[in-house]
Amino acid sequence: MRFPVPVTLATLALLSACAPADALGTADVTYQGTAYAVVTVTPGRDHLRLSWQGLDGQPYGTVGALKAALAAQGRRLLFATNSGIYAPGLRPLGLHVQRGETLTPLNRATSGGNFALVPNGVFWVRGDRAGVTETRAYARNDPRPDYASQSGPLLVQGGQLHPSFNRGSTSFKLRSGVGVCAGGVVKFAMSEGPVNFYTFATFFRDRLGCPDALYLDGTISTVYTPQRGDRQLVPYAGMWAVTDR
Repeated sequence: MRFPVPVTLATLALLSACAPADALGTADVTYQGTAYAVVTVTPGRDHLRLSWQGLDGQPYGTVGALKAALAAQGRRLLFATNSGIYAPGLRPLGLHVQRGETLTPLNRATSGGNFALVPNGVFWVRGDRAGVTETRAYARNDPRPDYASQSGPLLVQGGQLHPSFNRGSTSFKLRSGVGVCAGGVVKFAMSEGPVNFYTFATFFRDRLGCPDALYLDGTISTVYTPQRGDRQLVPYAGMWAVTDR
């Protein structure tokens, strides 16, 4: 590649960070002594979809079942992860939108576990755009997404950490989340060791460059890629997934 004017190393780094080449890819990233599995997705280029139920109306439940259903359609599963906190019966606890259809409504709960640790929010995808939007703001300005899942708490909102997070918290668990980051790319991440919410949120903001990020779920979650294999231990409700077509 030739540049018509001199380009600094800093400029090259910025161009690299925002380039479309920063598409679906898996990386092992270490931050403050903890390893994280990170999958980068470019909306509109990578085929990111949200799945819950098969043609029989029953939840897929497992990555293996989703993978088999996609294979029957001639598609290969490249990535999958738990889409968020869910209710008994393998039902999404909050908003769940597939192909523009709302299958479960927005949940306005303000008490009861991590999901309702407000502000919480919605991760959504519409065409080549994605966003993480606080629940009340989402209700006011519905982006009419193709796919969306609600969970909580928000890890980062407009570059600010959730007000309830405490650097000294002793609640250490495996944690998974999703952020919309520099250049509009989406980054799914899961800690490979226990961390508190404060550290997990700063990882998204300071290491991954995501000004907006949402907690998906904790210890039961996994990240599937063909390289990592299927490490799922319990069934899920919704799953965010990327396929090859």
